[in-house]
Amino acid sequence: MILKLKRTPGIFLVGFMGCGKSTVGRVLAEELGWRFLDLDAEIEKSECCTIPQIFDQRGEPAFRLIEAAALRNAVHVIEGGRPHVVALGGGAFVQEGNLELVNAKGVSIWLDCPFELVAKRIAGHEHRPLARDPKKFRELFDARREGYARAEFRVQVSGEDPSEAVKQILALQLV
Repeated sequence: MILKLKRTPGIFLVGFMGCGKSTVGRVLAEELGWRFLDLDAEIEKSECCTIPQIFDQRGEPAFRLIEAAALRNAVHVIEGGRPHVVALGGGAFVQEGNLELVNAKGVSIWLDCPFELVAKRIAGHEHRPLARDPKKFRELFDARREGYARAEFRVQVSGEDPSEAVKQILALQLV
């Protein structure tokens, strides 16, 4: 297990939409006996509307402010001593203030998933506002990789079985 977790009981899963953050996060939290928090689900609950509605009605900049506030709330709960696995939205970690907060207050793990698998997983899902244009979707995937690479750890996701990613995460060690 990751030594840093003895000080900060929070694991933040980062990566592109469709990489499996929520699915892997639930399995990992269950394995650890921790709580699971999906940041996007928390936002939808607190805002009483869907993320596509927020994007369409208020725009991406407003969504990013809401997202940053939700992340700060999650960190506050973790700092209170309640261990959590947190699945961030695809763009949350690449926002400068969020990246620093996550890396200062927990362990960040990039679920690195090939574009072809991501595209297959989100095909036909209208609830992904940033995936509506295939060309821009690919450009966004490529552009965000540099930001995700700033996570403390990287786990390769190559299939549909979340337990494989969980095994890799549980095997991580600080060098």
